[in-house]
Amino acid sequence: MTSRVVQYRRFGGPEVLEVVEREDPVPGEGQVLLAVRAAAVNPLDWKLRSGAMAGTDAPPEPQVPGYDVAGVVEAVGAGVTDLAVGDEVLGKAPGAYAEKAVATATSLVRKPASLSFAQAASVPVGATTTYRVLDLLGLGEGDHTGTTLVVDGASGAVGVYAVQLAVARGATVIGTAGAAHQDDVRALGATPVLYGDGLADRVRALAPQGVDLALETAGKGALRDLVALTGSPEKVITIADYAGAQELGVTFSSGADPADERRWLADATECLADGRFRTTAVVTYPLEEAGKAQDDNQYGRVAGKLVLVP
Repeated sequence: MTSRVVQYRRFGGPEVLEVVEREDPVPGEGQVLLAVRAAAVNPLDWKLRSGAMAGTDAPPEPQVPGYDVAGVVEAVGAGVTDLAVGDEVLGKAPGAYAEKAVATATSLVRKPASLSFAQAASVPVGATTTYRVLDLLGLGEGDHTGTTLVVDGASGAVGVYAVQLAVARGATVIGTAGAAHQDDVRALGATPVLYGDGLADRVRALAPQGVDLALETAGKGALRDLVALTGSPEKVITIADYAGAQELGVTFSSGADPADERRWLADATECLADGRFRTTAVVTYPLEEAGKAQDDNQYGRVAGKLVLVP
């Protein structure tokens, strides 16, 4: 059996992406084969495709982008006991830009019936990143009443979950966003504020008692203001501004233990299922428009989480 897949054989712009037919992959021990129903587009996808993270002109073999996925289990490999054919799941699968993809069973959780496949695919990176960085900031499980957190990029894929989880844990949250998304941030439980020049003064007016912690998710130059607001680079974490973090001594966070990620994803999925959390807005593209979706993601042309639907 064959199925379609998006791949690139050399590094470059979105034009290097091509849709081809390939033999369906076979799940190995501890793996499952997914019929992909949706795959999210993340910045890592186009960074890898561009070659910015490589030292050569081309990868050693064709590469299929994508990690965040939602789909239906079509076959199970040896040793898989907690998933069965027909289960609807979400999680991570390397090479998710495809009609069929293989995933490690322990990187998946069951999809709630209340979420569409496109919504489900939008969840993994945003949700698991949120749990990781809040833990690093000292806002892990427990009551954090009395703590004021600034989330820069509060209407984005990570910011949406960061606001909701921090509020659920008792924190007071101030969320930065553009003018068009102020009401969206307010609906999440945060006090909205415009990003850009003068941010520190606007936040001080909203929080005269001071700011305890800050999370930067947008990579648009807010780190210096966030350090000034909290009084220390140790009280700020960024997931988007590596150069700024190096300059200012702020922690740049990426990646976590897979077991932790699955636990966090399961908790977030439960919160989504019972209505405690809501997903970000989703915009879908067909598989053939993977290049356009990556380009739109890179240059911020479309609001919401971008998702490919095979």
